[in-house]
Amino acid sequence: MKTIKLYSLSRQILISLSILFIFFLLSSCSKKISFNTSTVVPAAQGVVKINKDDNKNHTIDIKIKNLAEPDRLKPAKSVYVVWMVTKENGVKNIGQLVSSRGLFSSLLEATLKTVTPFVPTRIFITAEENSDITVPGSEVILSTRSF
Repeated sequence: MKTIKLYSLSRQILISLSILFIFFLLSSCSKKISFNTSTVVPAAQGVVKINKDDNKNHTIDIKIKNLAEPDRLKPAKSVYVVWMVTKENGVKNIGQLVSSRGLFSSLLEATLKTVTPFVPTRIFITAEENSDITVPGSEVILSTRSF
């Protein structure tokens, strides 16, 4: 009889721990999306990581490598601006790419970390004259697929 009770208790503990483990995995999951190959800057590579935090906001972490300086584009521009397409609120400017050292480093690496209450469905980057614009320019430098 004790063996059956012990087996039943062990099974309940195992099921409870499994459920907690699955819940932990699902709550800490993040999306990692690669940017598509650029026709404007083909060497550029990058990824976007999106997490949902405890307040139901979305943290967005972007890392780009081999991105040419914006003043080397034709026509030359001043900054790279990151845009987010949202489910219900259209396109939002979420910030300017920042290089790892000063303007663009010799490694041509850039990042952006931000938090938004909106649900992102796609991320893209344009080259612009300034970073405080509300409508993206017509030439997209890098873009993710819709997610």
